[in-house]
Amino acid sequence: MMVRAKARVSKRKLEMAEDIKELYQRHKVMAIADVSKVPTAQLQVIRKKLRDSIEFRVVKKRVALKALEELGVDTSKLESYVQGTVMLAFSDINPFELYKLITKEKIPIEAKPGQKVEKEVVVRAGETPITPGPMLGVLGKLKIPYEVKGGKVHVRKDTVVAKPGDVISPELASILLKLGIKPFEIGVDLLAAVDGGVLISRDNLKIDVEAFKRDLSDAASEAIRLAVGIGFIEVPEALQALLVTAHREAERLAEEIAVPVPGLIELAIRRAVQEENALIAALGERARELGLEPVAAPAAAPAAQPVAEQKKEEKKEEEEKKEEEVDVASGLSGLFGF
Repeated sequence: MMVRAKARVSKRKLEMAEDIKELYQRHKVMAIADVSKVPTAQLQVIRKKLRDSIEFRVVKKRVALKALEELGVDTSKLESYVQGTVMLAFSDINPFELYKLITKEKIPIEAKPGQKVEKEVVVRAGETPITPGPMLGVLGKLKIPYEVKGGKVHVRKDTVVAKPGDVISPELASILLKLGIKPFEIGVDLLAAVDGGVLISRDNLKIDVEAFKRDLSDAASEAIRLAVGIGFIEVPEALQALLVTAHREAERLAEEIAVPVPGLIELAIRRAVQEENALIAALGERARELGLEPVAAPAAAPAAQPVAEQKKEEKKEEEEKKEEEVDVASGLSGLFGF
């Protein structure tokens, strides 16, 4: 009977697995990214820029899943995301901010023949490092206006050489390379994140913060309008709007039925005068024939005196009146010998 020898796991893989477990337990969030299309040099640049807030580990798929399984993590849903060259990112940043932070780091790269253009590619006017030679024919083929000055080729004006959807040709790729133009960007493709055991896919991690703020603002405004509509005074903004509306409605009603409310009578008279003057102006010469002249608007009524001050003045007047009565009484007694 043959006994199959147990597969031996390398020390390096064991150390890597322990490292993954330690990072997963120490941080709140783990993100999974595919970096198979990112050149090593560019990946190192991205990792260096973000190393103060994120810890990255490039690991083998089997090692990553095995380490997480040993921690009791259900990896059945993770397997579809752990593909290609896997990079795990560990951080205490919330997963949405983490996604934004990682994916905004883009590295410009050269164009290659056959690539589809995503945004307009422009060759700017000015001196180039190209010297007269075979490349002049390529410039002519691409309809890039040029002239030779001082032994160098100068592009005469800004020229659009590719629009979104165009495919990079070999000639265009060679010219862009010569000019040092890198029209494409490459970055980390973050596939998912795990936050507190909850798996969040890439589609759900993409959040337009500004659009989200606008949506919240619109929702708040709509809620206030609804509260005003149903008279729900528990909402302070709705109560304020209802009070303002009620005040205006009360003024309008009082004006219509001619209730002598202080301030409204004067307002009604001024409004009537304005309407009369507008009619006189519309009549023009006819108004003069009829003997109609513009009426001067009445002066605004003085502001109502506060109740406290009014009472104070009334009290003062009463005291002065009493003093006068005392003075008169004393005068009479002196005169008639009372």
